[in-house]
Amino acid sequence: MEEHFWTSGADNARATTATNAVMVFPYPPGILQGDQIWTHLRERTGWRTVVMAERRVTRCRDIAILTYRVSAEKPDVPIYKALCASTYLNDDDRWLRISHQQTAVN
Repeated sequence: MEEHFWTSGADNARATTATNAVMVFPYPPGILQGDQIWTHLRERTGWRTVVMAERRVTRCRDIAILTYRVSAEKPDVPIYKALCASTYLNDDDRWLRISHQQTAVN
């Protein structure tokens, strides 16, 4: 699911994200919530290749936190590297992203 968040475009990301989710990206844009997220992601999704390392999952009942280091690439854009964390909530047997955070690294 998390790899598709990076590679499948904003529509896929929206389908797996809760309505009032919060996302934190390197400034700008910073902290986004609700529809602000989709305005931002419409222009910044669809990475061609994504490599995730240092993957970890922490789960407590209906909440799961995924953490990883990502290296993402798409045409005409420098390779993007970041530390990421996504929190998911199991809502009626459907995992929805309720938060996502990225910290850019060199």
